[in-house]
Amino acid sequence: MLELRDITAGYDRRAPVLRGVSLTLAPGEAVGLLGPSGCGKSTLARVAALLHRPDAGTVVLDGTPARGWRHRAPRDQRTAFGVLFQQPRLSADPRLRLADLIAEPLRATGRKAEVPARTRELAPLVGLGDDLLSRRPHEVSDGQLQRACLARALVLRPRWLICDEMTAMLDASTTAALVAVVETYRRESGAGVLAVGHDRTLLERWCDRTVTWTELAPATVNPVAP
Repeated sequence: MLELRDITAGYDRRAPVLRGVSLTLAPGEAVGLLGPSGCGKSTLARVAALLHRPDAGTVVLDGTPARGWRHRAPRDQRTAFGVLFQQPRLSADPRLRLADLIAEPLRATGRKAEVPARTRELAPLVGLGDDLLSRRPHEVSDGQLQRACLARALVLRPRWLICDEMTAMLDASTTAALVAVVETYRRESGAGVLAVGHDRTLLERWCDRTVTWTELAPATVNPVAP
């Protein structure tokens, strides 16, 4: 179980983006978090993935409270998450070939020996051929780069997958393909998925349940138009 308990967080302690927000996600469950742009969804997603330290509240992972954030989180907790962001070009090192981008988490955790096998396994699943794997981010489309970023998010076989507006910049066919990959992974691995977005139709078709931001955090809603 992934539990966010009474989370208060932001980038200025005097004006937090979130105040007292709680959310739970069960293993194997897909939960959609629906809300307008600017309301704080992405901040909550970053807290859930141990990428942003909250000002107050607790993240509990499989019964154990989070013991650190970002690189200070224990490896077993940090690597329990795969994260996919909205803008792939901001989350990809422009110097890396797509094959190296996918393998980055394996190398960072001392599992270099697994790189060839995992790359061969994941690349076709996300729709990347050998010709694309040898290219760098500026040589591929946003959709192709997001496919590589999804493979990177899955490479460590995470127990929790955080998808923060992962399809916002993609066309309908690429969106359908990436959601299908995530759903296959969820079904086969039993991972939980938190899908953040503002497309109600997509989230309700994709997820087991959808939580609206006004239900989750009525006191923190920022009235910004979608």
